[in-house]
Amino acid sequence: MSFSSIPVLDLSLARDVHTKPSFLESLRSALLEVGFLYIKNTGISDELIEKVIAQGKAFFDLPEDKKAEVQMKNAPSFLGYNKLGNEITALKTDWREQIDLSTPHPSPKPSDPLYYNLLAPNQWPDPTCLPEFRSTMEPYISRMSSLSTTFTSLIAEALLLPSNAFDRFFDPDQQHKLKIIKYPDLASLPEDQQPRQGVGPHKDSMLTSYLLQASHHRGLQAQNLSGDWIDCPPIPGTLVVAIGQGLEALTHGVCASTTHRVLSPAAGEGPRFSIPFFQGVSYDATFESVDVPLKIMEMRKELLRGRGMERRDDVEFTFTKGRWGHLGEATLANRVKSHPDVGERWYPEILARVREEQRMAREEKERVKEIRYEGKGSDNVASLPATKEVTV
Repeated sequence: MSFSSIPVLDLSLARDVHTKPSFLESLRSALLEVGFLYIKNTGISDELIEKVIAQGKAFFDLPEDKKAEVQMKNAPSFLGYNKLGNEITALKTDWREQIDLSTPHPSPKPSDPLYYNLLAPNQWPDPTCLPEFRSTMEPYISRMSSLSTTFTSLIAEALLLPSNAFDRFFDPDQQHKLKIIKYPDLASLPEDQQPRQGVGPHKDSMLTSYLLQASHHRGLQAQNLSGDWIDCPPIPGTLVVAIGQGLEALTHGVCASTTHRVLSPAAGEGPRFSIPFFQGVSYDATFESVDVPLKIMEMRKELLRGRGMERRDDVEFTFTKGRWGHLGEATLANRVKSHPDVGERWYPEILARVREEQRMAREEKERVKEIRYEGKGSDNVASLPATKEVTV
């Protein structure tokens, strides 16, 4: 039996020596069985949360020319504003607009690896238009950075590892990212290509992500082992935690990254807002892993055996060992996939490789269709590689 609901964990239990063991047990179950969970009592004040939501929504009320001043393609960092319909997931257009921010970094030096372009200053909107935007988002990014570090240490303990087991994968000035996203409802979009995806099926790239659902709308869904989509409705006072592909790679697949998507709000419901925070990993990291205890690995295998199934999704696993030398290379290629306009301006060679891979994937998909149509080679069909891609 695969999961049919998303667990809610009370983070305050982890702060009490008497209740921490039961919290770690619940966390272990969520990691091994679901890969998606809510956390409450995070320690971040309601006042700050309310300001973040208000300032995030206010950004989208700016005139188009003011948002364009900080558009993503201005710089090679993939930080900044992305207009509606300008991002791609699973080879389809995402119908959302967003601004990407990160922990502050100086511009890279000419001698740095190309993927260091991802480490750069933010593009902040005009302070004369939004005087409180930067002073609200920077403290929130800082608080979320601390929360994610604490939570990662709890993940380590839940896996029977030392609390600092993942520390070596972080830079001293580790970059983390924040997105502020607006999903218009269907009435606000053209009718020629419905149904619309807010964001297509994908897995988050790094270790963990923390989603603040900033409006009342449903739409976020996680995919269980059977391939069914499970609703993750907004719950006041919580953040939704998704396990990323980086953590899956580091734990030998014990902490599985769960595919999820967002459906556009129905006509008349108004826009959906969300503010995800993405915990980063050093771009210089190679594809090492931690020594997960055999007991934990066997627990994960037993869960899968007991359900008589393997994972049923077709989202490409980004951090395949042997394909990339450093995590930064994989991340940069992923960003070019998702933002081809930035790729055209700053990374034309990478974009050309991406498009060639996509062309080959389309041809393979057509070949699969032909095999199915002819009713031949069913054994081969099941073993063909997945073609969906990841957005970050």
